[in-house]
Amino acid sequence: MRADDTSLRHGRRWRDSVRRIAPLAWPVLVGQVAVLLFATIDTILVARYSAVDLAALAIGGAAYITIFVGLMGVVLAVAPIAGQLFGAGKRHACGRELHQAMWLALALSVPGCALLLFPEPFLILSRAQPDVGAKVRLHLLGLAFALPPALLFTAFRGFNTAVSRPKVVMALQVAALLVKAPLTALLVFGWNPNDPDAAWHIAALGAPGCGFATAIVMALQMLAAWVVLKRDPFYTQFGLHRGADGIGSGIAAGIGRPDRASLAELLKLGVPMGLSIAIEVTGFTFMAFFISRIGATPVAGHQIAVNTVSLMFMVPLAIANASSTLVAQRVGANDWADARRVGWHGLEAGVLIAAAMGGAVYFLREQIVRLYTHDPVIVGAAVPLLAWVAVFHIADAAQTVAAFVLRAYRHATAPLVIYALAIWGVGLGGGYLLAFGLGDASPEPLRGALGFWSAATLGLAFAGTGMSLFLLAMLRRQQREAGAAA
Repeated sequence: MRADDTSLRHGRRWRDSVRRIAPLAWPVLVGQVAVLLFATIDTILVARYSAVDLAALAIGGAAYITIFVGLMGVVLAVAPIAGQLFGAGKRHACGRELHQAMWLALALSVPGCALLLFPEPFLILSRAQPDVGAKVRLHLLGLAFALPPALLFTAFRGFNTAVSRPKVVMALQVAALLVKAPLTALLVFGWNPNDPDAAWHIAALGAPGCGFATAIVMALQMLAAWVVLKRDPFYTQFGLHRGADGIGSGIAAGIGRPDRASLAELLKLGVPMGLSIAIEVTGFTFMAFFISRIGATPVAGHQIAVNTVSLMFMVPLAIANASSTLVAQRVGANDWADARRVGWHGLEAGVLIAAAMGGAVYFLREQIVRLYTHDPVIVGAAVPLLAWVAVFHIADAAQTVAAFVLRAYRHATAPLVIYALAIWGVGLGGGYLLAFGLGDASPEPLRGALGFWSAATLGLAFAGTGMSLFLLAMLRRQQREAGAAA
């Protein structure tokens, strides 16, 4: 009977954790799906334009994501820091973290834009043909204008996640998508593109049109976010537009000056966070570069597979964000037992849902690929890659939720080491060996793009296992220390 009572209490606590996670997770899911659909729409439209432009989109998109996501990870250090301050009831200190994150976003935009404007390393790595390379350069020119507002919006997103207000971020992301879709179509295909004498004429840009459309949408989205901060009474409690250190006037009024101590704290947590995310993402972006050496068809199949897996990833990412928010707030409130419980339950929920999704996509993989294209050659290249998705997605969910929960405790260095060994060592290094390095010694089914995907799956399995075990060890140590103190 006692065992039954324990099981019942555990079930009730698990359901209670899920009920708390769900209201924070679903807006993040909707918002992140909207963001991902930016790339999905780009892929679908450009796939109907030309194979050369699709290859340019894959290479240019991989370059931008490599740069943006690494810098985004640094800026997102505002989330666990502000979350702990919010949980502790320190509202004005929480608001000051947003100001510092905005300054950090602007500073990081400088090297980021420089890399986008001079993309030679990416072109050399991908060995792009001259016609593809020219389109990549123009695509990245547009994305260079998108980077600063995108990083500023990242600070806004991280802050709102920390204070349990993800719906406003979701609304702005969905609105941006509604603008992005028709604008991208217009710039990719043009308006009367073959009639320059028409009253309304816009040249068809192909893949570069996606970059310029993104730049316009990012600027509008950041402007809308600033209006929300100025007009919504909810943000008054954080003192965002008051204080003796306000500078400027108009749109800049009330932004606190850069603070060395706060920026150092953001960088201390943010740099390993950014490097971890960069390692994870570059594991896939470098796959695109290496697979592009094989030919346009394999890289097109890879692009479709990545978009599908990325869409699936939004579910564990949403659970990870919500779990991390609740854990950070409970840590700030000094409720360590609840923080441990919510964090572990979030990991369990993420893995269970990922297993169900992975199985469903495995059995429907051919139908899913045909949503992108009806070209039988590209379909044949993409379908085998999705066969790895069941195990791939479960491992991806485990490492994502565990990493986010660890960041809520301000643990970011150990995950960085795990990522480097698993993603770069096992995943990318193993994939390169299978695809190119072993020659005839490599099993024939695992050569080419399949070699990269099989090794990436194994790498994520190592990352998910390592991250989960590290989190479990930390939680058990906390529990022992709490028992000893009692």
